[in-house]
Amino acid sequence: MDAVLAIEDLAKTYRMGGQVIKALDGVSLSVAAGRLVAIMGASGSGKSTLLHLSGGLDTCDRGTVRVEGLDITHMWDRSRTLFRRRRVGIIFQAYNLLPTLTAAENIAVPLLVDGVPTADIRRRVGDIMRLVHIDHRSEHRPQAMSGGEQQRVAIARALLNDPALILADEPTGNLDSVNAAEIWQLLRHLAHELKKTVLMVTHEPAAASYADEIHVLKDGKLIGSIEGVELGDAALVATRYAKLAG
Repeated sequence: MDAVLAIEDLAKTYRMGGQVIKALDGVSLSVAAGRLVAIMGASGSGKSTLLHLSGGLDTCDRGTVRVEGLDITHMWDRSRTLFRRRRVGIIFQAYNLLPTLTAAENIAVPLLVDGVPTADIRRRVGDIMRLVHIDHRSEHRPQAMSGGEQQRVAIARALLNDPALILADEPTGNLDSVNAAEIWQLLRHLAHELKKTVLMVTHEPAAASYADEIHVLKDGKLIGSIEGVELGDAALVATRYAKLAG
């Protein structure tokens, strides 16, 4: 199966004062449609950098990122921005909802920016809210919703343009265990039932245990994978991660 996301020899460095930090150092990875892939790593391992480069939010020093076969690493800034808005959905830990807008209005923002007709926006927003089971909150503002509900709104917004790739950056870091499990199940559903390509970065074994593939990142390098995990077996993931990450 062709990879929806193909990363090859990706490298990125940052300067902090007189020090050079290797955030990524020769990372290669491919993800096919219908797969939920987790990247595990401690703080500073490079996992957020990998996610940002995968979505065209940042530029690399070396290597390529291809989404649906298109090399986004060598696009002009405007072209990469348009591509990201239309073909990449991003889910953040902090939800990033606008507090003055209702759930439906928050979801509609990408279509409003693209100048889509109002009738089409209403239809698409309604469809996507029903898909993620948040339609009963369409007229509520973020402060009136639970964390889990806010994250469902954020997921709906990420899905609105039927993206080729969904990137989830610690998507349940602010949620309790019950709401977190519901979000992991939803991401798995998007991958398996809607054939979405989902790349999630996390430090949580419980989150990673819902993935089809688990890869471990340390000091900017992929150092191994965790295989043979039963769905939801966080203890096994934690044990094997500890052995790999040392």
